[in-house]
Amino acid sequence: MATQFDPNNAQNLVERCRERRFAVKAVEHAQTYWNLLEKVNPRELKLTKIDDEIFEHAMKEFPELAENNYEKLVVIDEDWMKSESGKKRWRDFIQKYEKTVKDYNFGSLIRTDARQEYSETNTIFVTRIQFYVYEIARNRLGLNDKAHEIAKEEAAKEKEKAEKEKARAEREKAKKKKN
Repeated sequence: MATQFDPNNAQNLVERCRERRFAVKAVEHAQTYWNLLEKVNPRELKLTKIDDEIFEHAMKEFPELAENNYEKLVVIDEDWMKSESGKKRWRDFIQKYEKTVKDYNFGSLIRTDARQEYSETNTIFVTRIQFYVYEIARNRLGLNDKAHEIAKEEAAKEKEKAEKEKARAEREKAKKKKN
């Protein structure tokens, strides 16, 4: 070997690669979900085979999610979730889905405010089952209706932009052909 091999750095490199793959999967999941919100009325969207069970269980275990007109569902209270008692309650809740929900504890990105799109300032990292709890509830209760409209508007703007770009490219091509 031409250079000195440091196993500690090698381990750090492996961990960074794992973290990067983990982050890529979380971002892909968020993009897929946003695309679903664009195409499907959220009130009709089914995220798992056991949406009913997850919704009912969450509302029973976390009654505060239904308080104040679902305030904690509209805007996630990260401090509440990550408090000592919150962590314990969520940990107990999450473990109940170990055998029934695929990737139940896999990391997912979630919008902290249901009325806005994914962004750097409107996103936190949660487990997949926490994602399901919030998004199933938001969908059923109509709290994602605004996000659905935003996603549809975004898609329409992107389509219009692509069509303009295509038309511009065709004009350029015709111009070159003419010359």
